[in-house]
Amino acid sequence: MSVADQITQKLQSFTPDHLEVIDESAHHAGHSHEARRGESHFRIKIKAAALAPMSRLARHRAIHEAIGPDLIARIHALAIEVEA
Repeated sequence: MSVADQITQKLQSFTPDHLEVIDESAHHAGHSHEARRGESHFRIKIKAAALAPMSRLARHRAIHEAIGPDLIARIHALAIEVEA
C-alpha cells in the first residue's frame, strides 16, 4: 500500500466530507535523498466537521496523531490545508 493510501486510510477517522492526499515528491526531485526515492512530500486537503472547532495548531496536531509516529517518520514534508 502506498504512503498516500496509508495516510488516506488513517484520516478516515475524522469522517471527512472532502479528503485529498497529494504526493508532491516529484516536485522536489534533487531537494533531498528522500525526494529521489519518492513518497516523501505530501499535501493534505481535508474538510471534516471534527476539525472545524479546533485552532490551526490543534488541527495539525490531531492530523499528525491520526497518521501516527511510524508513518510521520517516513514523510519528509507534510503540508496541511483544512477547509472551513
